[in-house]
Amino acid sequence: MYTLNYQVTTSTCDSEGRLKLYSALQMMQDCSEMWIDSEPGAKLFFAEHNMTQLLATRQVEVVRVPRYKEALTVTTTVYEVMPMYGFRNTFIRDAQGQPCYRTWSMGAFVDLATGKLARIAPEAIDTITIEPKQEMNYRGRRIILPKEAGTVFDPVTVMRADIDYNRHMNNANYVRIAMELLPEGFEVRDMRVEYRIAAKLGDRLTPTVHRIDGGYIVSLAIDGEPSAIIEFL
Repeated sequence: MYTLNYQVTTSTCDSEGRLKLYSALQMMQDCSEMWIDSEPGAKLFFAEHNMTQLLATRQVEVVRVPRYKEALTVTTTVYEVMPMYGFRNTFIRDAQGQPCYRTWSMGAFVDLATGKLARIAPEAIDTITIEPKQEMNYRGRRIILPKEAGTVFDPVTVMRADIDYNRHMNNANYVRIAMELLPEGFEVRDMRVEYRIAAKLGDRLTPTVHRIDGGYIVSLAIDGEPSAIIEFL
């Protein structure tokens, strides 16, 4: 388990003083990434084998959107580990301990030199603390694009400010770009995002928006291939 404490600040709020989903995703991602500091066995294995963990998919249930100055606690726990993948819950709770966001995610273990999937040894897996799977509405990780054509928007160029220490576009920024294409006033209650191809500096992401029952699917494509697919309900 790894926990970070936050407060909803001016820079994380929208125009109504509510925590932006983009900012909440940054909090979740930071806690998920820093979780490795609570697992010295896995951390040592990754360091010795030049490996890292990259987010492959995440689902977010929005229970309640916190407001300006609220104190929040973000906690990441691992509920399953396989040789090339790990599964985590990351919950954001308010000062009373009630969930504001429930999420699960799947991370892939990757060789930093080759960029390809790599296996973590059984003895390293055995050192990881496995905790109970948290209660939420778990949906599948694969997002199927509708066959019908969607609305295509102008490409968005990946800027230097979009890049994180993995030298590709930070995961939360895909959602930030996609949310700008949703109708004003659309309230996101559930979101899934599937990451397929990491966008790098200078890449041009072409957004396509599909209207579906109860929401929207946004594809961000590089040269016709989806880099990320985000579903908003």
